[in-house]
Amino acid sequence: MSIHTETGDQAMTHRSSPDHRKLTGRDRGFWGGRWFSLRMALHGAAHTVRTQPNAWIELAALAVVFVAGIYFRVSALEWGILGLTIFVILALEGVNTAVEAIVDLVSPTYHPMAGLAKDAAAGALVFGVLGSLLVAAAIFGPRLWHLFG
Repeated sequence: MSIHTETGDQAMTHRSSPDHRKLTGRDRGFWGGRWFSLRMALHGAAHTVRTQPNAWIELAALAVVFVAGIYFRVSALEWGILGLTIFVILALEGVNTAVEAIVDLVSPTYHPMAGLAKDAAAGALVFGVLGSLLVAAAIFGPRLWHLFG
């Protein structure tokens, strides 16, 4: 879908404009465009980690899970489940950050629907965290029970 803007008598398609191609990396060819996209994605991930205090908590949880996994000698399958779980939480943090930024951009003043969008994005993160607690309980619970029981 293209966005059309009227400039005098001319209609210009936003997606095909030279500036849009530069901003999206589409002026760099296939591999150059993929490299550009990867760099921009890493920039977004770094922004999330740098600016979101909850991401710091999630990274601290990753460190605790990593140490606990080594201590309890979790299996390869359990490492996979733990890794997927942690990185899904970090991905949800990035999506939440993106939603908040977009809402702030399009609705600089308070609007109930803007608040709802932000709350729903944060709610998705809450669901993810609750799911990660279930995963941690399933993997580490029996081991902790055996250790302290």
